[in-house]
Amino acid sequence: MFRFLHTADIHLDSPLKGLEIHEDAPVETIRGATRRAFDNLIDLAIEEKIDFVLISGDLYDGDWKDYNTGLFFAGRMGRLDKAGIRVFIISGNHDAASQITRVMPLPANVTLLSATSPQSVKLEELGVIIHGQSYPSRAVTENLVSQYPRPDPHSFNIGLLHSSLTGREGHENYAPCTIDELKSKGYDYWALGHVHQREIVSKDPWIVFPGNIQGRHIKETGPKGTTLVTVEDGQIVKVVEHNLDILRWAICRLDLSECEESDHVYEAVRQIFLQELDLADGKPLALRLVLTGKSPVHAQLLDRTAEWIEEFRGIAASLGDVWLEKVQFQTSRKVLFENIIGEDTPVAGLLQSIKTLELDSNTLFSLVPELNLLKSKLPAEIHSTSEPFLDTSPEKIRELRTAVEELLTARLLRHGGSR
Repeated sequence: MFRFLHTADIHLDSPLKGLEIHEDAPVETIRGATRRAFDNLIDLAIEEKIDFVLISGDLYDGDWKDYNTGLFFAGRMGRLDKAGIRVFIISGNHDAASQITRVMPLPANVTLLSATSPQSVKLEELGVIIHGQSYPSRAVTENLVSQYPRPDPHSFNIGLLHSSLTGREGHENYAPCTIDELKSKGYDYWALGHVHQREIVSKDPWIVFPGNIQGRHIKETGPKGTTLVTVEDGQIVKVVEHNLDILRWAICRLDLSECEESDHVYEAVRQIFLQELDLADGKPLALRLVLTGKSPVHAQLLDRTAEWIEEFRGIAASLGDVWLEKVQFQTSRKVLFENIIGEDTPVAGLLQSIKTLELDSNTLFSLVPELNLLKSKLPAEIHSTSEPFLDTSPEKIRELRTAVEELLTARLLRHGGSR
């Protein structure tokens, strides 16, 4: 029998994004989250006395700012070396050979597989052979699997691959291949990386994305960790997920259709925060609150969004290790405005003008010319984040148009004393 840990997408020293602007945010937890999650991985490997660790790409988050990142990793590999645990790594798009310029000597227990062609490493004492190829450059668009060798019929064959297969939302289509291509290789286990969400693609053979070990922003919600695999007599007998993350991200969608008054909203928000806190396994929690539904308090919400946000943030703070990353107001009117104010009134005419407002990126920049100047002066990295500033895609423009319509409508209705 032998056991191994399969992990990927560690992005060591990558910053957590989305809480930086909040004065009460857990700064130290945010800064050290990926390191502490990686420490949890090392502790688990030693406690469980596993035989080897597989890292399927993106150990690093790009070139190091200084040598401290490499020193930290080398130190943790030294702990595994003392415990007799070997480590096998392939680089991915973020830590490709062309991306990492600094070099840190590593203990003898660590093997970084070749970036020039698939490499196979045999562990005679375990009857295991590990096949894999690192990325030579950041963007690998060819199918690497086609060059992987045939399986050793007398060994347990593992394939390491950094790929989104035929594509996964939010991930570049690097090293593309199909599930059938992986199965046709005849390997016993495919240790994949690149996709940050846990996914068991297949169980015959096992094809697994372990996900990353620490969510880095609001698009990486839920538990994060590693996969522990147990093999007996050449057969996989157990595959177990172990959570490693330090801070948990969650999106709370709250329907306010039944909330008649402000106090009802506050209580509903408190309850959904408590529910998410119960699901966080005792970890600090970063939340995005999304308010939905045809709500009686719709106009009130849009009339003073800034105040509501601060009040919701206060509710989060009162619960302990909970931080509000963002609030999205997506409620709508419970009653059509035509039924409130009539069809042939001055206010109805204004509202109809709002509904017929044509808005696209060109119109937006012509209405507010300063936006174009501001956008041109912003650093490139602001535009390349998961939620870029001044996103003028058709989808975002439609969202903006709806928000403008709802805000102006709410203001007019509130001015007339209606909800």
